[in-house]
Amino acid sequence: MKVLVVDDEALARDRLISMLSEMEGDYDVVGEATNGMQAIEQVLALKPEILLLDIHMPGMNGLEVAMHLAKHETPPAIIFTTAYDEHALAAFEAQAIAYLLKPIQKEQLTTSLQKARQLKHGQLKDIQETSENKRTHISVKLRGDLQLIPVADVQYFRADQKYIEMHHSAGISLIEESLKKLEEEFSEKFMRVHRNALIAIDAVIGVERDSLGRSSVVLIGCEERLDVSRRHVTALRRLLKSRG
Repeated sequence: MKVLVVDDEALARDRLISMLSEMEGDYDVVGEATNGMQAIEQVLALKPEILLLDIHMPGMNGLEVAMHLAKHETPPAIIFTTAYDEHALAAFEAQAIAYLLKPIQKEQLTTSLQKARQLKHGQLKDIQETSENKRTHISVKLRGDLQLIPVADVQYFRADQKYIEMHHSAGISLIEESLKKLEEEFSEKFMRVHRNALIAIDAVIGVERDSLGRSSVVLIGCEERLDVSRRHVTALRRLLKSRG
């Protein structure tokens, strides 16, 4: 079985790779990654069947990696590894095969890998999103592949029938997410200006009003003006006033 080892510490990766080389069975380490972005890139390129995934990594952590991979058509079986245990619940909610605390013992790893053989692809479900695990990127399914858009690059989300239009610095992407859930998850970064739209707070430049008294918001790098409903105008003007 093809295995990908992900950990930001070289010694931890080397230890896992060494243990795998000493085990009976056809475990083939096809690659290693040092962070979350590399992990996703390697999974898409190498198509491992098992992912040994550290949770605590700089930037995108292991829990977010699992959440993005859950949207892939053939996600690998995931075995989380970490020196901390406070994420155990979230790991099991993600239906990880196992949750191994460092220093990992060979017997524990063997048991987890044997269990991985019995599971089929596609059994990983989305991680329950909590305030402690907010995404740094939004994943977009694109012709069977995954594209990751940094949340910091998103200007606004707008509901369009069954999809959400995500407007960002690289263009427009369609995602199948709930506007309400996006608002709850990113409440510190985005605000609602209309029943169908969320805007990035840091992108707001000003508010315009037309001859009919209708308000629209002006965003950095965005030629389009988004409608602002009457109930949200006050909050938007208060935001601008707070910036002096």
